[in-house]
Amino acid sequence: MNPVRLAIYMILMAGTTYLIRMIPFTFFRKKVTNRFFKSFLYYVPYAVLSAMTFPAVFYSTGNYVTATVGTVVALVLAFSKCSLTVVAACAAVATFAASLIF
Repeated sequence: MNPVRLAIYMILMAGTTYLIRMIPFTFFRKKVTNRFFKSFLYYVPYAVLSAMTFPAVFYSTGNYVTATVGTVVALVLAFSKCSLTVVAACAAVATFAASLIF
């Protein structure tokens, strides 16, 4: 890749990242008191993490069946209040076992 083009891309990306982080500090100087907006800001990290992670789960194995088996096992164990280590280990084992079967 052309070094000049790479430098331009990096400067644009740094500027965009800076603006995304600077704008909230500029516009929200007072404490947020709106109940709806506070709850919105509370759930944004969870929604973004889910939106980034969940699709990747189904593309990670290359087979939708094995990915679905691992996801179902992880969801069942997570809703059963198991620890994160147990959920991750059991989901990985279930995915591996499903890949041996399918």
